[in-house]
Amino acid sequence: MATRSTIMDTNSFRPEMAAALDPETRKLTEERNVLGPAYRLFYRNPVHLVKGVGSHLWDADGEEYLDVYNNVASVGHCHPRVVEALSKQASMLNTHTRYLHENILHYAEDILSTMPDELDRIMFQCTGSEANDLAVRVAQTYTGGEGVIVTHEAYHGNSALTSKLSPALGTAQTLGLTMRMIPTPDTYRLEIDGKPASECTAEEFGNWMAGEVRKAVTDMERHGIKFAALLADSIFSSDGVYPDPVGYLKPVIDTVHELGGVWIADEVQPGFTRTGDAFWGFGRQGIVPDLVTSGKPMANGLPTSLMAARHEVLEPFAGSIPYFNTFGGNPVCMAAAQAVLDVMRDEDTMGNAKKVGKIFKDAVTSLMPEHPCIGDVRGAGLYIGCEIVKPGTKNPDQKAALDILETLRDNHILTSVCGRYGNILKLRPPLVFSESDVDWFMDGFTKTLETLKL
Repeated sequence: MATRSTIMDTNSFRPEMAAALDPETRKLTEERNVLGPAYRLFYRNPVHLVKGVGSHLWDADGEEYLDVYNNVASVGHCHPRVVEALSKQASMLNTHTRYLHENILHYAEDILSTMPDELDRIMFQCTGSEANDLAVRVAQTYTGGEGVIVTHEAYHGNSALTSKLSPALGTAQTLGLTMRMIPTPDTYRLEIDGKPASECTAEEFGNWMAGEVRKAVTDMERHGIKFAALLADSIFSSDGVYPDPVGYLKPVIDTVHELGGVWIADEVQPGFTRTGDAFWGFGRQGIVPDLVTSGKPMANGLPTSLMAARHEVLEPFAGSIPYFNTFGGNPVCMAAAQAVLDVMRDEDTMGNAKKVGKIFKDAVTSLMPEHPCIGDVRGAGLYIGCEIVKPGTKNPDQKAALDILETLRDNHILTSVCGRYGNILKLRPPLVFSESDVDWFMDGFTKTLETLKL
C-alpha cells in the first residue's frame, strides 16, 4: 500500500499478518475479501465479537473484553431501554418522513431543548458524513462562498464532499481545491511568541488560532475563493484530543464571523455529554455555533444523524432546495434516539463522564513519572488522549503506541490511536464507564507498560 491513512491504517490488520492467526480467525479474514480491499479491521490479531453489555464485550470464545473506544454505543452496548424502544416501534411501523409521525417531532423538540435558543431548526440524516455534507451545502448557500477551513488531521466523513475535507483519510485522498488546512491546536508541542502553548491563556491561544484562520482566508481570497465556513469539532479528536484551555475557541469563531463565514460544529465526537462539562462540546467552550452536526452517539448505533441550524442560516438553502433522506429520521431510529436521550438524563451520563473521567485521567497521569513514554495526558470527561513519545523528548513514538495497543488487546482491553503521527492512545469508552472499569484498564495498562519495558 503506497499511502497510509492515520484514521484507518495506523491500527489495522493487513493480509500479510494472516499466517499468524488461528485457523478460524484466518478463515473469517479471508472471507472478508468479498467486501473489497477498502475495509479495515482493528489489530494484528482481529477480535471476533458476538455480544456486548454496557462497556463490556465478549468474543466468540466467551472471553470478556473492556471497551475503551466505542462512542457509538454511547449509553452502553445493548442498553435495555434502547432495545425495548426500537423493538416496540419496529413492530408497529418504520417508514420515511414524507408521512406525518410523532416520533420525529417529539425528538426534534427535545434535542433542540439541549441547545442554545439560537439553534431552532433541525434536519435528520443517517450518518455523520451526510450531516456534515448537508451542513457544508447550507453554509455555502448562506454565505455565497465555497471555501471551507479544517484542521490538519481532521476527519469529517466519507461522502464525495466531506472526504475532500478530511485530510486524516491519507495522501491518496484528493482534497478539495477550495478547502484550506490550519495547524492542529497542539497545546503539547506548539510555541506561541516563544511561549509554550501549555502556558498560554485561552485568549492567547485563541488569538494564535484566529490568526491561522486569517491566513487561510487570505490565501483563499488570493485564489478567488470566497470563505464559507470553519468545520471543526471542539475537542479536535482526530487531531489528537485538544480540549483546553477552555474558552480558546471564542476568538477563533469571532474571527470566522468577522470574515463572513460560519462555524459548523461537528459534534459527533464531543457531543451528547461526552466532555462531562456540558451536553455539547461547544457548550464547554461557551460559544454558539451557526450549524451543528452529530451522528454516532444519537441512537446507540442505529444509523441516525442530525444537522441543527440557526433559522436564518438554514433558510437560503431550505427555502429553495428540497431535501429528502429516505431513512433519516425514520420512526424506529427516532424511538431509539429518544430512548438514548432519556437514559442520558435519567442515568446522568454527563455527571458520570465528569466524575469517572477525572478519576480515569488522574490515574493515567499518575503513571507518567514511572513510565516516561507517556509524554502528555489531556482530555475532558470520558475523552482522553494519552501521548506516547520517545522518553526524554516530545518526539512521537508510533511503534511503541501500536505495541501498547496490541498488548492491551492481548490483555482484553480494546482502544485505538489518533493524531497526525498515530501515537496518541484514544481513550473514549461508552458513557457508562465505571470506576471498576478504570481499575480494570489501569491494571491492564500498567501490566502492558511493564511487559513492554516502557
